[in-house]
Amino acid sequence: MPQPVMPKPFRQLAWSNLAAQSAEQIGLATAPLLAVLAFGAGAGETGLLHMAQTLPFLLLAIPAGLLADRFSHRGLLVSAELLRLVSFAAIILLAASGRLDMTLLALLGFIGATGTVAYSVAAPALVPALVPQESLAAANTRLELARTIAFTAGPALAGWLVGWFDAPTAFSLAAALSAGATVLLLRLCVPVRPTVRKQNPLEDIRESGRFLFGHALLRPIFITQLLFNTAFFVLQAIYAPYAISQLGMSASEVGLTLALYGAGMIGGALLAGRIAARITFGMLVAIGPACGLMASLTVLATVLLPHMALPALGFFLFGAGPILWVISTTTLRQVVTPPAMLGRVSALTTLAYGMRPIGAAIGATVGGLFGMEACLLVAAAGFALQLGVILLSPLPRLLRLPKPVAA
Repeated sequence: MPQPVMPKPFRQLAWSNLAAQSAEQIGLATAPLLAVLAFGAGAGETGLLHMAQTLPFLLLAIPAGLLADRFSHRGLLVSAELLRLVSFAAIILLAASGRLDMTLLALLGFIGATGTVAYSVAAPALVPALVPQESLAAANTRLELARTIAFTAGPALAGWLVGWFDAPTAFSLAAALSAGATVLLLRLCVPVRPTVRKQNPLEDIRESGRFLFGHALLRPIFITQLLFNTAFFVLQAIYAPYAISQLGMSASEVGLTLALYGAGMIGGALLAGRIAARITFGMLVAIGPACGLMASLTVLATVLLPHMALPALGFFLFGAGPILWVISTTTLRQVVTPPAMLGRVSALTTLAYGMRPIGAAIGATVGGLFGMEACLLVAAAGFALQLGVILLSPLPRLLRLPKPVAA
């Protein structure tokens, strides 16, 4: 099936998305490696670092959604990427002067993640204005394919650069990519938005919340995302120290297993169109939660079989199935949500990522009190619960994508 030709503004957004996502992934992979190798951090410290890097999703997603529905998407995207660039530059300068420590690394991770939150809310809210309705699924697939490339190359590059050079070198590459994304966004031409009726911000939030939690399809998606992100970051919080201390893996090998997460995402994104043509829309949505549970059980098996192949397979499954979930549920949200509310609803969906610091905190606490193996068991239980939520919802019974709402 021939792929639709996308408008130039969307192509510019897609390239900026690739650069921004690559910068983010290099930074996220480098920070815990730096913490372990330079500061001797253990499960508790790396868990707190992950918590700082993800806390903005919990605190700032809703304000970002309000901004996305009221102001320029392009301006919000540019500001977000500049904030991430500043955080990378500060880490590089502090490391060069010998003043970087765990506290500053966590604080700058928080600042960089603030940019990530704003970008994550504004980009999907902008897509329906750049492409026709019938091309939404293809556009989301291309954005997610760019993200998967970042997930593949980012951790691998980070592990290689830290292993052969040092962490500031890895952060320098991240900063260069972030600067490139900023330039592309500054050149982005977007349609003029219609005037938005402005009301009390609290009423804006209540309005979008009533819509999301009252929608029979969007509500279970939101709950599943909450559980998935919590469980995934319980695992992520302790993975680097667990892999290095318990499985005997090097920094480069940790980066390689994390890169397989991106490889799985690439495989899933490339096959998304073919898979969607052969199964119902509801089955397509359910694949992601099912793969999440299988992946967590595979990583848990390293307690009995401590071999690098198992986490490698687990992270591949974490990427392959959930990428189909992201593409299908993003398209569903864009279709069933009124355009004037899309930024706020996207923000509430992004708020599900706010469970990441909670998951990281759970991982740090459980890892510190009961050991890292207990974290793997807790994560697997969370993935089992999220699969149950989606299977009991109306989503698996959907034969096709619903009709779009009127503007």
